[in-house]
Amino acid sequence: MTNKEYENYYVPSQSHWPIVGAIALFMIAVGAGNYVTDLSKDQSGFGVYLLLAGIALIIYMLVGWFTDVVNESLAGKYSHQMDHSFKQGMSWFIFSEVMFFAAFFGALLYLRVFSVPWLGGAGNNAETGAVLWPDFVAAWPLLKTPGGTETTAMGWYGLPLINTVILLTSSITAHFAHSALMKDNRRQLKVWLGITILLGIAFIFFQIQEYAHGYSEEMRLYLTSGVYGNSFYLLTGFHGMHVTLGCIMLIIMWFRVLKGHFTPKNHFAFQAANWYWHFVDVVWIMLFIFVYII
Repeated sequence: MTNKEYENYYVPSQSHWPIVGAIALFMIAVGAGNYVTDLSKDQSGFGVYLLLAGIALIIYMLVGWFTDVVNESLAGKYSHQMDHSFKQGMSWFIFSEVMFFAAFFGALLYLRVFSVPWLGGAGNNAETGAVLWPDFVAAWPLLKTPGGTETTAMGWYGLPLINTVILLTSSITAHFAHSALMKDNRRQLKVWLGITILLGIAFIFFQIQEYAHGYSEEMRLYLTSGVYGNSFYLLTGFHGMHVTLGCIMLIIMWFRVLKGHFTPKNHFAFQAANWYWHFVDVVWIMLFIFVYII
């Protein structure tokens, strides 16, 4: 019989942060739903205020929870087994995000392959389409709805193409930052991580410019512009929200690097932020292909 050595597994005390996060997410979901409904009815309501309050609450939760975890890590309470648990947790979180976007891509596929052709009379709906909407053209992007709402498609060139180059470049710089950390080159780590953050902020800035262009009188591409406007803003908007969250994570990692945190053997928080950033890069490539090009 050989004796096996077991590491201590730190079990944190009871925390109020999970319930705070749950309340914040509930407020965001209800607020966002009511805000979109208010937009479609061209009226103001409580949705936007509940949404903003939920966002503020979840930022408060993230700051507090991250602070607790960082302090526990610096106190040496975490072991290899705890790191393994963190990796599993982050892996499942990213998997849930994959399923989140898969649902939206599935909805986009359903609209393009089934719903819009059916409205035009495809399948056993030929008589329905001819009687109700004889002038309707079933094509994607749907630039004119059966109700007569007209819009303009957002092209893949210009700002979307620039943002694609920016995000792909940021994935490379994020990899260089991780490589610098593994080599314990603090100077290169700070530079490459800083460049990655600047590229992420540039992406968000150009997406705001793209939305402003979409809402201009020239394009009239609104959230209420039929299923094309709905799907365009929901897919790209949720991705932009994830890029913003990724930028916040990277900024936190950058400040921790400045304070001397992380070593080649102990840096999972940095690695988790890197994983998340590569994830948003992959999602954007799919968005660029299926929303802008095809």
